[in-house]
Amino acid sequence: MRIIVHLLVFIVFSTFVSAQNSTCNCCTEKHLEFDFWIGTWEVTNPNGTKAGENTIEKIQGDCVLQENWTSSTPGYTGTSNNFYNNKTKQWEQIWIDNQGQSLHLKGNKLGNQMILQTDEETNSEGKTVYHRVTWTDNANGTVRQLWETIIDGEGTTVVFDGLYKRKN
Repeated sequence: MRIIVHLLVFIVFSTFVSAQNSTCNCCTEKHLEFDFWIGTWEVTNPNGTKAGENTIEKIQGDCVLQENWTSSTPGYTGTSNNFYNNKTKQWEQIWIDNQGQSLHLKGNKLGNQMILQTDEETNSEGKTVYHRVTWTDNANGTVRQLWETIIDGEGTTVVFDGLYKRKN
């Protein structure tokens, strides 16, 4: 009897582990929307000069798209974790750099663009300000990242405009 109980426990446990391993909680169509950004990239400014290098990979069971940025400006690096939030039905990015700066962006994919932005804040002059970052999946395999700061009454300022080309 004892052998049968142990055998049943083993079968139930093996079935559970096997089912758990075959389930990918982050393999839905929504979770794959930002996969166009995965890769090892050389990034250039609009004038063609090198802005930096970036590696984007899937981690945590394909639930997180992790970015590791190294700027051409010596000593500047940053990392972001990007994920589809099932609760809010939107993408989120949490960026932290080695200067102690951070951004929390939220949004969704529209056509061939992932558009994320910060919550609105009030600056020291009492004006509404927010950041918007747009990644465009270009037909030629490149990705354009455009970071804009929008200040109410003052318009839009481009903070970063980079073209990603895959490294060979």
